[in-house]
Amino acid sequence: MVVLIRLLLWPFYRIECAGRERVQRGSLLLASHVATLDVLVVCAALGRVKCFVHEPFAGGFFKRLALKLLGCSVIPGNAGPDGVRAAADAAIACLEKGQSVCLFTRGVLRASGSVLDIERLLERNTKAPVHALILAGPWGSAHHRGAALYWNLFLRKGRRHVVVAVGEALAPGVTRKLLQEATAAPEYEAWMLRKQGMQPLDYSIVHGCRRNRFGFAFADPVRGAVKWFKALTGAIALARALAGKWGAQQRVGLLMPPSIAGALVNMAAVLGGRTVVNLNYTTGRAGMESACAQAELKSVVTSKTFLHKAKIEAPAGLEVLELEDIARTIGGGARIVALALAMLAPPWLIRRMIGAVRRWHMDDTVAVIFSSGSTGEPKGIEVSHFNMLSNIEGAEAAIHLGAHDRILHMLPFFHTFGNLLLWLGVHLQAALVFLPNPLDAEAVGDMTEGYGATIVVATPTFMQMYMKRLVPGKFGSVRLVVAGAEKLNGKFAEAFKAHFGVGIHEGYGCTECSPVISCSTPDIRAPGVQQAGLKPGTVGRPFPGVLTRVVDPDTRELLPRGEAGLMQVKGPNVMKGYLGKPEKTAEVLQDGWYSTGDIVKVDDDGHLVITDRLSRFSKIGGEMVPHCKIEDALHLVIEASEQVFAVTAVRDEKKGERIAVVHVKLTVGVEVLVSRLMENGLPNIFVPKARDFIEVEALPVLGTGKMDLRAVRTIAQQALAPETATA
Repeated sequence: MVVLIRLLLWPFYRIECAGRERVQRGSLLLASHVATLDVLVVCAALGRVKCFVHEPFAGGFFKRLALKLLGCSVIPGNAGPDGVRAAADAAIACLEKGQSVCLFTRGVLRASGSVLDIERLLERNTKAPVHALILAGPWGSAHHRGAALYWNLFLRKGRRHVVVAVGEALAPGVTRKLLQEATAAPEYEAWMLRKQGMQPLDYSIVHGCRRNRFGFAFADPVRGAVKWFKALTGAIALARALAGKWGAQQRVGLLMPPSIAGALVNMAAVLGGRTVVNLNYTTGRAGMESACAQAELKSVVTSKTFLHKAKIEAPAGLEVLELEDIARTIGGGARIVALALAMLAPPWLIRRMIGAVRRWHMDDTVAVIFSSGSTGEPKGIEVSHFNMLSNIEGAEAAIHLGAHDRILHMLPFFHTFGNLLLWLGVHLQAALVFLPNPLDAEAVGDMTEGYGATIVVATPTFMQMYMKRLVPGKFGSVRLVVAGAEKLNGKFAEAFKAHFGVGIHEGYGCTECSPVISCSTPDIRAPGVQQAGLKPGTVGRPFPGVLTRVVDPDTRELLPRGEAGLMQVKGPNVMKGYLGKPEKTAEVLQDGWYSTGDIVKVDDDGHLVITDRLSRFSKIGGEMVPHCKIEDALHLVIEASEQVFAVTAVRDEKKGERIAVVHVKLTVGVEVLVSRLMENGLPNIFVPKARDFIEVEALPVLGTGKMDLRAVRTIAQQALAPETATA
């Protein structure tokens, strides 16, 4: 029967099993439902295993027949606690007979495959070794819940590579929390094995646009809405028109705002086998020229209209290709050819017809993204197709994104998260509503309401502005708000939810991790099951396949759970390295582990809590003083729900450094503020002097909405120049 199941699944799935040798006679395997065919996939991968499946996932007549022939037990959907208890009894009886058991825990379909609600079974199991079982790959196929059964999965995209990974054997008395920790290793193993079965982003462009050809793809304030097939046709036409200008260039510079035109140029470059370098126009001409020199760019594609409106000068020494001029070279014949290619041509023929300089592989660099430079000089981070796609599919699994969503995209393409959102939309066919200026709160509200955006991504700084200026109804269609790049104030998060009726999910990441490491997820609610995904004060659990560990910043020794230390990350999302800087790469990337520079602790539920950055500490009198802790204390004493203070340090002749506070106008005196800090128990060495408070009209912010810490430090140095030497 197992052989027959393998034959039936062959046209849809290429199944690979990692860790099959770990399964002993009488092992207990624990997984959660990932797809409607997951039980059959497990049986095909592991052979004769007694599976317990919940009725909602037992499928129709033929699947039920297959399950019966395989000896699987179906737990009735309305069984309640008695049914679960009976299933646990039956599972224990099988284990005592020496039969291996796979239990798909309480009927919640989880893309990430996390283990749920198994305390009762773990308590009763006294003999069988326990394994976490991870399925990576079925989510996103035609057989997961929420996806349509497309007309021909085999011809459309080929067999989907699915990995079944078995974790190391755990003692029978293992707790749920230890089991949850144990899922990380097989998840990582599964995702790394999946790389060989994944296709680069140019396949996502072609297949995605064709699959949802008449669906809403992009919108911006100038061009309105565009459908996916038209977007594909436009990208192909642009790629053919630019091929002669780009020639043999492997890297191409792009200087475009978040817009339909900007998206199409990025798609055209990737279709043409070229690495995209979106230039950070907020750094000025000198900053852009530095990036161009590091990336060895020869040309930059931009828009004459954009340069004029934004008052930007194009980098010197490069060939400037203006889209308005390029568009005039695309005649009627070229449009017909692009239409034919978009409609009928396989990817290899599209590559040939647009003059692609190479065929992509998963480890090739698809984008060079320059860091924001908020704490130091910008560095070029090489992000591969595998980095990008693993992060996209991790987001799809963790927060249930899909073609039903419409994402308000107002982060620039040079920003690591803005770049991710572009390719996430293309890969998942989630519509992108572009807005070039996130500071225009009225436009944000109008575009969200007008196009029914379901997901809004922004920094807390921008969200504070929206809460002040927008009525709740403007965000009426929004189901998910994600904040990142800077710490989220808890009181502001409460005020935002009270105003708009939707909570803020905080994400955590960095450019070097493509960029997401973790994110708060939607809560899971089902009969008998409730799992909180949004936990205030945390940034959620790591994405599937992402390993994290907390080590001592000095000795690099592992620290126990609950203790704060340096966060290190390993996974499919970790960058290839810094462009042209192997020494700097080696400093932060060792044995696949990337040192984030963030001080983090892991709570009892596996959620990450960011406490500070190594770069945001001052050494005063031999003691490490965290800037973020002082900022939190300052906001707490005035009960602020928005960013009022920015803490930095200036040089001090006696103690080496001393704390300085840049702030906007206050409702209380500085002396009162300092006394309240001392009354609240903040150590004396953490309390800034009243003379070191500097008032400004507004805190400096980067174009991405992130606090400009370098500018904050400069303000403090200039204001306190008579008392401190220039650092």
